[in-house]
Amino acid sequence: MVFSDLFFLFVFIPAFAVCYLLASLAKGNKLKNLVLILFSLIFYAWGEPVYVFLMLACSLLNYLFGLGISVSNDRRKLFLVLGITADLIILGTFKYLGFVVSQLNVMGMQLPDPKISLPIGISFYIFQSISYLVDVYRKESPAQKNFFSLLLYISMFPQLIAGPIVRYSTVSEEINNRKVSIDDISEGIFRFIIGLGKKVILANQLSEIAGTFLANNHEHLTVAGAWVGIMAFALQIYFDFSGYSDMAIGIGRCLGFHFKENFDHPYTCDTITDFWRKWHISLGSFFRDYVYIPMGGNRRHQALNIMVVWCLTGLWHGASWNFVIWGLYFGIVLMIEKFTILKFKDKIPSFIMHIYAMFLVLVGWGIFYFEDFSQMTSFFRVAFGSAEALSDVLVSSTLLQYFWLILAALLFCLPVGKWLSKLFARGGSAGEGIALTLKFVASVAILVLSVALLVGATNNAFLYTRF
Repeated sequence: MVFSDLFFLFVFIPAFAVCYLLASLAKGNKLKNLVLILFSLIFYAWGEPVYVFLMLACSLLNYLFGLGISVSNDRRKLFLVLGITADLIILGTFKYLGFVVSQLNVMGMQLPDPKISLPIGISFYIFQSISYLVDVYRKESPAQKNFFSLLLYISMFPQLIAGPIVRYSTVSEEINNRKVSIDDISEGIFRFIIGLGKKVILANQLSEIAGTFLANNHEHLTVAGAWVGIMAFALQIYFDFSGYSDMAIGIGRCLGFHFKENFDHPYTCDTITDFWRKWHISLGSFFRDYVYIPMGGNRRHQALNIMVVWCLTGLWHGASWNFVIWGLYFGIVLMIEKFTILKFKDKIPSFIMHIYAMFLVLVGWGIFYFEDFSQMTSFFRVAFGSAEALSDVLVSSTLLQYFWLILAALLFCLPVGKWLSKLFARGGSAGEGIALTLKFVASVAILVLSVALLVGATNNAFLYTRF
């Protein structure tokens, strides 16, 4: 089940809301937490009923290891290592074993294909489990004594299958002690609808453009077609993933949880360093705090640390060599920037820096898109000039047909919300009234248009559920 689904919008959420509101009549959060756990398990089991038991087993293991870390002073590190090892074995078995076996077979071995399907969201809930163990080990949060409270953290449906990666320390206090205000509910609903619009109105339609130019044989692809296609994919993956993050943050806020931001308008970047401060913030901060800094960070072996982190970042996205290359590509660029362009970028016009950064980002998305190396090679050959023509009728007709969609996508890559908030804040109470009216009108319009587009939609899967 995904958020941008008519069943989720008009059956699951209303049913959950009724049960959750009834549970709210009881004192405290125990009954509300029970309802949230049950609906989270239903949400996950809807598409993969078998793998819900894997998530339950993972939660139990981390619960026991967390207790071991908290009660044993002389064996705290041992329990931490055992817990993280267990989590990584689970992730490695279900996400990477098939890839490893296929590579060994390429090298001449005759190993049977394990034929293990990838559980949805396993990368996210395994990383959250690791976050819990490390936070308990570092004494940033106390170990959870109640198994069901930890299960709620790991299985919570708003961020279960596609993030953001929520640190345990971020929500540990809110699991059993949270309150919800009218502002939380109204802002949460608005944030959810904005995310729904990003996904359904923008990302789904942009995927049609990307597929037109990238998914098929590149024999007749033109130079302009290659760049239009990869730019459409860049916009698609941004609105797809940031839209899901918005919906997750919105639902979480309605329930009293305050998840941190996962995107900060990354396509306004002026360097690749700046881009990765703004893109998938929860993943970047996870690797920074739990891998890069413990390895030595900037203090020792910095180049090695950077490359290890970016190799892992690539692998996290998928068991395929193109993801590894994609991660190493950005690792190399970031390392070069650190010792060169970052030292004098203020002397270069901002628009040139922006063009530089976006060019490298688009090249990166080209590596990311193609798991097949022959397709990747043919795409880049076309993109850099080996095509039969610079442009063709397909490019011009596509740009004309999707003109308003592309314009809207480019506009909403900018911090429009922040600009409008500052503008209305200057108007005092009158400005607040106008802002509330516009929010209401925009919410209704986005919801109606999204529902209309979802009726009969055939292209609606979230990209990041694959990771």
